[in-house]
Amino acid sequence: MQKKEAHAKCDNMSEIANIQEIIEDNPIITAVKDQDGLESCLQTDSGVVFILFGDICNISEIVKKVKSAGKIAVIHMDLLGGIGSKEVAVDFIKKQTEADGIISTKPALLKRAKELGMFTVLRSFILDSMSFNGIRRQYDQVKPDMVEILPGIMPKITEKIVKQIPVPVICGGLISEKEDIIRALNAGAAAISSTNSNIWEL
Repeated sequence: MQKKEAHAKCDNMSEIANIQEIIEDNPIITAVKDQDGLESCLQTDSGVVFILFGDICNISEIVKKVKSAGKIAVIHMDLLGGIGSKEVAVDFIKKQTEADGIISTKPALLKRAKELGMFTVLRSFILDSMSFNGIRRQYDQVKPDMVEILPGIMPKITEKIVKQIPVPVICGGLISEKEDIIRALNAGAAAISSTNSNIWEL
């Protein structure tokens, strides 16, 4: 039994490392907030899709579309309708969909996802010095596979966060042009995420 568990952990670590590599190889992550965005993102080179919409009734079909296009599907749990915010919601996603991972601001959901071997992204809003100073504490609570900070157009802040967080950092929110992407990556971000289809192919 212990050998099986160790093997499963090894496989999970390998899958997570593979997702991180896919993101770093193509650092523009398509984030989709509706069906139109979903259809458009499937035509891009991005290997990862952040799913920012859906509900308990249609999330399985949304994920299936993403997976059928050969892409990694990561669900934003906080934006998923009709599913609640308790740990059992993650169990539902794991059992009822083919999703590879989740995004959340909620430590309990991310911890449960890690227990289930899913890829985890901690989303953190950097609104003031308090939230900036608390990001390392958030990381220590969960030990996510990646951290997404919003808004993503603060290169000085990004640079400081990259230095204190031992996992890759994603910049998201308000990124609308090529210069925003360049500044984020130059500040040390591993990738950017955006719902703006105009920059998906930059």
